[in-house]
Amino acid sequence: MIVRWGLGELASLLRELGAERPLLVTTPRFAGLDLPVTTCFDGVQRHSPLEVVAAATAASTGADGLVGLGGGSAIDTSKAVSAGTGLPLVAVPTTYSGAEWTRYFGMRDPVRRLKTGGSGANTVGVVYEPALTLELPRGESVGTALNALAHCAEALYAGECADASRGAELIGRWLSVVVSDGADLEARTGLLEGAMHAGMALAERGLFLGHAMAQALGGRYGRSHGAMNAICLAPALRFNEEVVPEAIASFGRALGTEDPATRVEELALLGGFTRLRDFGVPETELAELAADTATRAGARANPRAASAEDVEALLRSIW
Repeated sequence: MIVRWGLGELASLLRELGAERPLLVTTPRFAGLDLPVTTCFDGVQRHSPLEVVAAATAASTGADGLVGLGGGSAIDTSKAVSAGTGLPLVAVPTTYSGAEWTRYFGMRDPVRRLKTGGSGANTVGVVYEPALTLELPRGESVGTALNALAHCAEALYAGECADASRGAELIGRWLSVVVSDGADLEARTGLLEGAMHAGMALAERGLFLGHAMAQALGGRYGRSHGAMNAICLAPALRFNEEVVPEAIASFGRALGTEDPATRVEELALLGGFTRLRDFGVPETELAELAADTATRAGARANPRAASAEDVEALLRSIW
């Protein structure tokens, strides 16, 4: 993966890749940027609905490359287009999700109320521009940073991981500063660097129970993946500590605490993320939601076996 810092590096990177007719995949918020692209699809929506991915794929006709610019949904949409067309992709993330580092992508089927996805994205480069994150609202800043932090925590389940530890350390150091002053470019840069390391750890190690819970919630209710990770990470850590105590301790050292689950809750509170009920999740559907979670790949790969009953208990603890 080619990594560059600064949006001014995008043009030279596209030339290096031989992309003369790149399509920009983004939201209306960034469609007006002066970028070295030929055409633009600005219809990205949260959770990358299937029909939006189809429309973006149709818009790529005649393009010889893709630039995915935006949050996790923009990156996932562009990755889905890349997988379907084989076009090379340069990702320009504007949040802290870390989605740019994997071949996998999530999509949402709004009819079936399910989070689905695929693999095979041909992401060849990433351009990080901290200035694009300066106007990111507090909720999105905290939510996507906690998503990245979850990548770090889960990467450590399989043993020491330098990127996971570095990512957690940077996120723990800079997130509260960003919340205090969202225009602090140094803090935004540090947080984005932490998210980069978290994404690299994700690509190496994969996803587990906390993410499986967040994916099930996002697919069923269309809620923010970052917010759901912010709420689900702490109970997943406590559940897994019985079988991977050293991993949890390593995560705590990176955060500078002996109680990482409580520290995660403190960081999540910066965005107001505490209970599922606050996001309209009905208590009557928790059992069904738990059954869905338990069948997901992340839950099945979890270091501690998690039955539907186990997951339901965890969901009730945060409802």
